[in-house]
Amino acid sequence: MSRFVFEIGMEEMPAGFLPDLEKDIKTLFTEQLAENYIPCSGLETASTPRRLVLDVQDLAPRQSEREELLVGPPKNRAYDEQGALNKAGQGFVRSKEVREEDLFIHSTEKGDYLAVRKKVGGADTLSSLPAICQTVLKKLPFPKKMRWEESAFLFGRPIRWLLALLDDAVVPVCIASKTAGTITYGHRVLGPGPWEIPEAGAYFEIIAAKGRVALGIQKRSDAIQKQGDQLAAAKGGRVVWKKDLLQEVACLVEYPKPVLGRFDEKFLDIPREVLLTCMESHQKCFGLEDAKGRLLPYFLTTLNLEPDDLELVRRGWERVLRARLEDAAFFWKADSGVSLEQWREELNKVVFLGPLGSMGDKADRLAGLAALIADRLAPDLKDELRRAAQLAKTDLVSEMVGEFATLQGIMGSIYAEQKGEAEAVSRAILEQYLPVGHESPVPESRIGALLAFTDKLDNLVGCFGLNMIPSGTQDPYALRRQALGIIRIVFEHGLRFSLPEFIDKAQSVYGDTAWKLDEGPAKLRLLDFFGQRLKVYFTDLGFDTRMVEAIIGTGIEDVLSLKKRLLALKTFSLEPGFEQSVLTFKRAANIIRKQGEAAGDALSGNFDQDMVLEPEEQALADRIRDLAPEWDSLWQEEKYPQLFALLGELRPVVDNFFDQVMVMAEDPALRRNRLNMLLSLVNRLNRLADFNALQI
Repeated sequence: MSRFVFEIGMEEMPAGFLPDLEKDIKTLFTEQLAENYIPCSGLETASTPRRLVLDVQDLAPRQSEREELLVGPPKNRAYDEQGALNKAGQGFVRSKEVREEDLFIHSTEKGDYLAVRKKVGGADTLSSLPAICQTVLKKLPFPKKMRWEESAFLFGRPIRWLLALLDDAVVPVCIASKTAGTITYGHRVLGPGPWEIPEAGAYFEIIAAKGRVALGIQKRSDAIQKQGDQLAAAKGGRVVWKKDLLQEVACLVEYPKPVLGRFDEKFLDIPREVLLTCMESHQKCFGLEDAKGRLLPYFLTTLNLEPDDLELVRRGWERVLRARLEDAAFFWKADSGVSLEQWREELNKVVFLGPLGSMGDKADRLAGLAALIADRLAPDLKDELRRAAQLAKTDLVSEMVGEFATLQGIMGSIYAEQKGEAEAVSRAILEQYLPVGHESPVPESRIGALLAFTDKLDNLVGCFGLNMIPSGTQDPYALRRQALGIIRIVFEHGLRFSLPEFIDKAQSVYGDTAWKLDEGPAKLRLLDFFGQRLKVYFTDLGFDTRMVEAIIGTGIEDVLSLKKRLLALKTFSLEPGFEQSVLTFKRAANIIRKQGEAAGDALSGNFDQDMVLEPEEQALADRIRDLAPEWDSLWQEEKYPQLFALLGELRPVVDNFFDQVMVMAEDPALRRNRLNMLLSLVNRLNRLADFNALQI
């Protein structure tokens, strides 16, 4: 068994590209090996800003041999009248490189075909690898690609060298005017090289010892964290680690060298969030705190080399950070002297979104809509929620947020507290933008959840009214994310309301806005949009797509009930009679759908007991009559598992009805009565699930 090492050397790749690149090249190469029937025991990837490395261990020296059935033209088109192969048959023999005497007739449901069994595979792995590597590199996805040389090959950054070794043999991979060899390059300063790699297994020792390169994002992250913790402990503190930033820093360096810097203690008067933002967002540094969570006048940065004069480098970092902190201190002082009402007036000068007016108009809408929502969901929070809505966007015109945009909401909360607003108000302002993604938390406080809900609903209604509706991959206003945010807030805070009613309320606070899409059609499209987002939400949780569609198919007016019914349906699907129940109730629904219009006047669901003739018909009528109060009670109490259990009891009665009773009787009155009986049943079933969506 062999070892294969493949290194793509390149100009510095953006830090955000590397984690996905490692995963993608591993997936693609694994697929290519499988397609070429080349087994291996392990495949690992690693990367730095200047290289992407693939390490395949215990790689088979040859493709696995196998026998394939090759099917050619139909028999009647492969032979002439004398029974000899015609041009079609001879072409099949030539193209497959087989002998005529090995041919046979392969019979299928569609007819008889010329066929042959041929042994394939067994090619040397060394001869197969160049094409595999080329295919993988061409398929690697990037957020953005570039071309830099005559072949016009597209890649994330220019490729500068290729190394490809199968044990001690060079694999002649040719890509982007480069041909793979045995040469690699190390750290630009500490071990530039070039370095000769005699065989695949020696690569990792040479690149680490001579090239001074730490391969692997996780390896560099661990090194930064370990050394950073030691440096912080020596100052009596601990590093304020941020997972995403730690990974980003690890993707920016090949040789991580954590270093502590210091700043003037006077800057500790600036809010913690501002200090950390200055360090993290602009300098890619980490703050330090003591055991009580108070920031210390130190920061941790990560160099990409061992400097000759560490103190000189440290002072350079401290000087750059000091400039940022001086700006922040100035903004903090300036903002502290401005009232919230002054900022509130300034919002009238800031455009929100074209015809939707200014940010001041949005603040007024949020206050009005928040009051309407609070009336339904939290009357005790109405005054505080309305106040939070009025102030939610004031920090957008502050000096601090003008410089540090990522602090919007955070600074609004700090300023609200500083200027004497209630704690609940400042908390709501802090949480108003949550959640900001799939992994982001939802607001913890009830008032924060309601403000975030209000803000997102206002954005959605406004954009849909302007016909700014996401299509394909285009979603410039992140409306999918905002709809998902509302869905998560609803489920995690247990908000019960009518979604169509709340959309009406959101439209009403816009007053006489000149819509591009009338309110009715906009509402319908927004409800459909929410339905699509709910499908994505539930399927991401692992629910079967058919079941999700069956539940959402009943309507999404009460979003909170959907998950409860979905869980109950999932449990019911595990019962032995589930499939038969689905078929039975689909049949009932289909009869109503297809025959309802042909019945004459619209069906009502009310049937005449005196017209119930057959015993099986009587049994169904009695069961429907007895079922009604129990069903309504269970529905009111949201006991969905018990409702699905009732379906199991009801199915035999419905099956007997279908087996013994002619629904579409010749007598119009009798036919209509039986259809109404089925409709009274289907109306209840349709509230629980859309059985037509459960394709079994």
